[in-house]
Amino acid sequence: MDLPFTLVQQAGRGRGRGRRNAPRREKASGAPSPAVRARGLAQDEEALKQQQVISSSTLAPPPPPPPPTSSRIRARTTGAMSKLQSEALREAISQITNDSREKQRKFVETIELQIGLKNYDPQKDKRFSGSVKLPHIPRPKMKVCMLGDAQHVEEAEKIGLDYMDVEALKKMNKNKKLVKKLAKKYHAFLASEAIIKQIPRLLGPGLNKAGKFPTLVSHQESLESKVNETKATVKFQLKKVLCMGVAVGNCGMEEKQIFQNVQMSVNFLVSLLKKNWQNVRCLYLKSTMGKVYRVF
Repeated sequence: MDLPFTLVQQAGRGRGRGRRNAPRREKASGAPSPAVRARGLAQDEEALKQQQVISSSTLAPPPPPPPPTSSRIRARTTGAMSKLQSEALREAISQITNDSREKQRKFVETIELQIGLKNYDPQKDKRFSGSVKLPHIPRPKMKVCMLGDAQHVEEAEKIGLDYMDVEALKKMNKNKKLVKKLAKKYHAFLASEAIIKQIPRLLGPGLNKAGKFPTLVSHQESLESKVNETKATVKFQLKKVLCMGVAVGNCGMEEKQIFQNVQMSVNFLVSLLKKNWQNVRCLYLKSTMGKVYRVF
């Protein structure tokens, strides 16, 4: 039986719609459940986080080290004393002061720190030089001379400080013997700003060769305070031999003050050496007329 044309056309349209909708039903039937989809998203997020952590750890530069605090600086400073036994040092200081009391002198004996170095070649290695201000003046009678202008000469005269003005320096006329004699007469020199510029022209290199080139003093500073600061400052300088000595106290000081001066001197010296304690051969303490006591 033949179907009418309209029914055949409708049946064909129905079959076409069925074929077109079939894949959609298959895709719908093959889609993951909401739980599976959520688990997959969680795994993707976790993998992304791990990738970000790895990339940040490999590409980001390491954070800069924190600036040194006062406690760290203090720890490094006290660490320099680790090889110097405090008890041995205190015992040596006590012996020196007792010896001085037993044998009274007509002057106050200076206590000197004598240093022997090792593993240093003065010809090849850099010759270090440095100064440090000690907590207590080791030599109160240390001789200081002021090379000053008119104002500083007047101030020096008021406090009883030796001085030389421009005219006195000109009279030396770069005479090497006179300059050398001047350098031996005083332990240290101070100079006004107007004078210090003329030192090489007036005196030549004599004071510099002796390691006593003047320290600058401005008119804004107290001259008396500058003198006390100069007296409390000791200088370490490596020359042609591997030994040196600096004044760290006197027999009129308290033992605690001497100990503090020695401690600071040794700490500073060790900081100047290229290998720190590995360059220290020996350390001795000795008064002017007394025995030698080894402290390291």
